[in-house]
Amino acid sequence: MTRVIGVVSGKGGVGKTTLVANLAYGLTELGKDVTVVDANLTTPHLGLHLGYHSTPKSLHNFLRGDAKLRDVIYSHPYGFKIIPAGLSVNELVGVNPDKLNDLTLNLLGKTDIILFDSAPSLGKEAMISLQIPDEILVLTNPNIPAVLDALKVANVAERMNKKILGVVVNRTNKNTNSLATSEIEDFTKYPVIGEIPEDSDVQKSLAARTSVIDYNYNSPASVAMRRLSHHLVGRQFNYKQGFWERALNWMK
Repeated sequence: MTRVIGVVSGKGGVGKTTLVANLAYGLTELGKDVTVVDANLTTPHLGLHLGYHSTPKSLHNFLRGDAKLRDVIYSHPYGFKIIPAGLSVNELVGVNPDKLNDLTLNLLGKTDIILFDSAPSLGKEAMISLQIPDEILVLTNPNIPAVLDALKVANVAERMNKKILGVVVNRTNKNTNSLATSEIEDFTKYPVIGEIPEDSDVQKSLAARTSVIDYNYNSPASVAMRRLSHHLVGRQFNYKQGFWERALNWMK
């Protein structure tokens, strides 16, 4: 049975695309057949993150009806599949976002997990990609505005009878006045199932157009992404840092 998971946020810039790119890697590493879809049609970045910024056909072609599904699915070297969106503003002409449902129906039974990199907030585009997934992963940063916006999206998803998997907090930093995990859980009433620490290797991996797990397998953010991947498939994550890793991460 194919799981359809939407990764959502209440605002842009919280790291949603980075999370999707890394979950694709982490879940594939666990033996899952994964397909990631860039459902952020107006400001898509998933292809940029994973080195698929220039493809012959994109999701926009499928949504316009001038490409078949097989024409817009690309196999990543690390084993998962990606359906990137077109980067040009001209790609939006003639697009029918409702066809995202057709795309999903065509993928059911052909892959284990579909990950939607959804549009942020609650506009029409975001609402369409909220309606399709069965499960929702809510991403936020550890500050009050981001958490408040994330809560709004989660509440709307719950009213749609979606299963809220939990909240993932990105860019945590113990040296700032960020909200604590307990505060975020009290505020949202949802469990925090993942915490991704601030990590300079994330920006380096973006520049290299790859996932941070691929860029530095044992960096703090990579370990957190891998731990979350295990959680999503119900597996125990066992990881023990070596002395030099602890020392390098402390110096960072």
